[in-house]
Amino acid sequence: MVASTVIASLREVANTDLALAIDIGGTKIAVGLVDRRGNLIDRDMVRTDLDKRANDLYDSLASLVRRQAQRAIDTHNGRIVATGIGSAGPIDPDCVTVSPLNIPAWRRFPLREALVETLHDSGIDVPVFGDLDAKAFALAEGWLGAAQGETNFIGMVVSTGVGGGIVLDGKLLDGGSGNAGHVGHVIVNPDGHRCGCGARGCLEAEASGIAIESITGRPPTQPTYEIMQRTGRMVGLAVASVCNFFDLKLAVIGGGVALGFGPTFFASAQEVLDQQCRLDFSRGARVVPARLGDRGPLVGAAAVAWRGLNRGASQPPNAR
Repeated sequence: MVASTVIASLREVANTDLALAIDIGGTKIAVGLVDRRGNLIDRDMVRTDLDKRANDLYDSLASLVRRQAQRAIDTHNGRIVATGIGSAGPIDPDCVTVSPLNIPAWRRFPLREALVETLHDSGIDVPVFGDLDAKAFALAEGWLGAAQGETNFIGMVVSTGVGGGIVLDGKLLDGGSGNAGHVGHVIVNPDGHRCGCGARGCLEAEASGIAIESITGRPPTQPTYEIMQRTGRMVGLAVASVCNFFDLKLAVIGGGVALGFGPTFFASAQEVLDQQCRLDFSRGARVVPARLGDRGPLVGAAAVAWRGLNRGASQPPNAR
């Protein structure tokens, strides 16, 4: 690392060049352009069509990539120097393959290779870096959002699915396969609903947008007060376990479900956190809403790109 921490290194770079940022989720796929100061200057989005086959779904992404690559030149007079991916997981390191639980068509889909080829065909030969979408979100919120200045925190996304990224001593935890932070698979209800991973009672099976609709018969955009409370409590239980385990005092939460449920969700999560974080080092832990709003996922994907360049780990664009 050039700087002592990942977050610090992101803050030190100058405002030049562009990252092509890609966010892949169970509801939408987005591609944008982000400069080195974290300004999102352009973006396109399509809904994730879960009925499409693997290659057809990738074609939808490739169309956005080509469009944004052209806009970088024609509209913004910019130069793409790296590509960053934030993808729902599980993933292999750098998104060599991705297997998002909420995108059944993609099982060990060779995303990085496909993107390298698409970019090359567009005349762009740059390194491609990838990570989990929630880990990218944590980078973004630590760089420019609600965790700015913090060196120990968890960033969580509660949306179609549930994911997390954990920052300790200023460094994002990767784990052995790059999948650290899967807080959506912390068990919060041992006798609860079956999760897409096969277990019962995972947070994702109790509090994600898909789970809420399955359990209640109501879309997460039409919640009752009780649904918002219950979802907040489930998330609070998982966050409390993480804070107690990792010695954390801050959880930054974003995503359509969490932010859409608003104060009722956050108050319920905080109430459980106060009840369950009773150790001296975790007492007083806070749950706060993300600050970057709908910019966060793409800013996070760009942060993955800048982090890759800062690490000096650039690979030849034809590397597999």
